[in-house]
Amino acid sequence: MRSRTASVALTAMVLLAGVATAGDLVADFVARHWKAPLAPQGTPPSRFTPVEASLAPESCGACHPAQLADWKTSLHAKSMGPGVAGQLADMLHADTASALSCYRCHAPLAEQRPLNAAGQTFEPNPVFDAALGAHGIPCAGCHVRAHERFGPPRRAGSLASAAPRDTLPHGGVTRTPAFLSSEFCRTCHQFAPDEFRLNGKLLENTYNEWKASRYAREGVQCQDCHMPDRRHRWRGIHDADMVRGGVTITLAPDAPRLRTGAVAALTLRLRNTGVGHAFPTYVTPRVVMRAEQVDGDGGTIAGTRVERTIERAVEVDLSREIRDTRLMPGRAAILTYQRKIDPRAAHVRVAVVVEPDAFYARFFATVLKENLVEAGAGRGRAQIERAHEDARRSPFTIFERAIAVEARR
Repeated sequence: MRSRTASVALTAMVLLAGVATAGDLVADFVARHWKAPLAPQGTPPSRFTPVEASLAPESCGACHPAQLADWKTSLHAKSMGPGVAGQLADMLHADTASALSCYRCHAPLAEQRPLNAAGQTFEPNPVFDAALGAHGIPCAGCHVRAHERFGPPRRAGSLASAAPRDTLPHGGVTRTPAFLSSEFCRTCHQFAPDEFRLNGKLLENTYNEWKASRYAREGVQCQDCHMPDRRHRWRGIHDADMVRGGVTITLAPDAPRLRTGAVAALTLRLRNTGVGHAFPTYVTPRVVMRAEQVDGDGGTIAGTRVERTIERAVEVDLSREIRDTRLMPGRAAILTYQRKIDPRAAHVRVAVVVEPDAFYARFFATVLKENLVEAGAGRGRAQIERAHEDARRSPFTIFERAIAVEARR
């Protein structure tokens, strides 16, 4: 008879083997599901109705209206917005191979690519659907391969339906836990080891940042934060409530007393307490911690502003990393403000401002000034102009305090 210790050890080995097998199954599924470039869907089953055969998000929304409504508000739906589309308008002519590589994440379906590689040249894609191409990452981008539907386990955990599949709409759904795993997000949110780096660091490294964090060790997946309750909104740095929920901001002293002529001594602290990767994770956003003195009209008094930025700042041509002050999980940034109160000051204003498209505001301004005025270029200029304006209007404030200044007696 085996000892109890030996039995426990054997049980643990079996459980670990099961975990490893589950992880391998997820990785294998993801590798197949996201094998690039995705193959065309092909001819739909003859029994499919036009709605079942369609890849349009609106067709999916006929039975899944809540998911469609969420998706419409998401950046996934806008991943072929004016900024990307405007750049591709010229890139498809000037650097076709690079342009098509953008489609891998921004419009992943074969039916969304206008051209196909044919050896060293390119030819029109016979299955290209311009309307679908403009939809960015549609429902089918994640859920449909060869007209077969894929999705997560039922909420009760079941991987199968009791009803015969050929009696279900679009032949039912193949269910897999891969849809609940961060591994599923990796293809578009993690560069491979041999892809583009700056200062020795991958330009896109979100999955690895998560993998190295306590969230991965505790089993918290991307979907837990970005798709709570399986919502299809994928909120992130562009959403003020999402950002506020991921950080903790404090000001000390909590109720300072400020007088004209005295020295203001304030400490603003921002800690990454709920973001499962670097805050912010990519090179496009910037977060500004700021303290300044303002007059009675709300104008900033010259020489009184102090700022600290949280960002991975890079040159617009991606030639150099300027600085990297991002916060990994648990880390904090501190802004210390020590300035004599100006006689004109009515308040000391302390704020944290998020600029989700800071890089794009600079990049599109440069493109409009330098790159789209050459002869034969400029096909996407109107779209770039719109994207530039959108980027300039994107900042929002997640924390602000206006501390009154008492007149000196």
